Amino acid sequence: MARERRHWEIDAVRGAAVISMIAFHFAFDLSYFSSLPINVDSGFWLLLARLTAATFLLLVGLSLTLSYSRVRGRSGKMIWLKYIRRGIKIFSYGMLITLATWLLVPEGTILFGVLHLIGLSIILSRPFLDRKRLSLAAGLVIILSGLWLQGMRFPFPWLLWLGLPPYSFYTFDYFPLFPWFGLVLVGIFLGNTLYPSGRRKFSFAMRRPRPFSPLCFLGRNSLIIYFLHQPLLIATLLLLGLL
Repeated sequence: MARERRHWEIDAVRGAAVISMIAFHFAFDLSYFSSLPINVDSGFWLLLARLTAATFLLLVGLSLTLSYSRVRGRSGKMIWLKYIRRGIKIFSYGMLITLATWLLVPEGTILFGVLHLIGLSIILSRPFLDRKRLSLAAGLVIILSGLWLQGMRFPFPWLLWLGLPPYSFYTFDYFPLFPWFGLVLVGIFLGNTLYPSGRRKFSFAMRRPRPFSPLCFLGRNSLIIYFLHQPLLIATLLLLGLL
């Protein structure tokens, strides 16, 4: 069976999120490593960070429905293995980030960041991929539960991945299952609603407009950009004498 055409608008939205991610991390690096008075913990920069993360996670869920549409009909065991392997692969990338931050900036070691979340979410999402209403209901419950848990601290560290961080917990990047997995599930609902069986349910330009090509390129290569952009940002700031 021929490989299905990518939906360029999804790549373009992901590419826009890549740009906003780079912008936020540029501000964060200036705030953390230099003496410039940039507050990334509130206001515009915090809102940008949250919107960027929400966009990526919604697209994770939506993209999972598109990939599922290509394997629907295969044996259940094969489908489970597909998502388990993919989830473990992305989670392993997250562990590389854990190792790198532990070696370079141990005070902010990333124990459960966005790649850890995405890897585990890919595995946990399998029962929801063909259950549109269930994914929406479960997603909203998880989001609301996670918002309720925010700010709470606990005398043990074992469940920080779930959304129960210990006292005095600090990290550069923290995306526990509650509430963030809820956004992946809402993305699954959107994917099944807007792209049933992997096809657009709405009228849209089939061919990618040329002005969107750079955004689509960024969107198609978002993972490698995620790994490379911070070292490149820091090197740029060093060259500019801002660090």
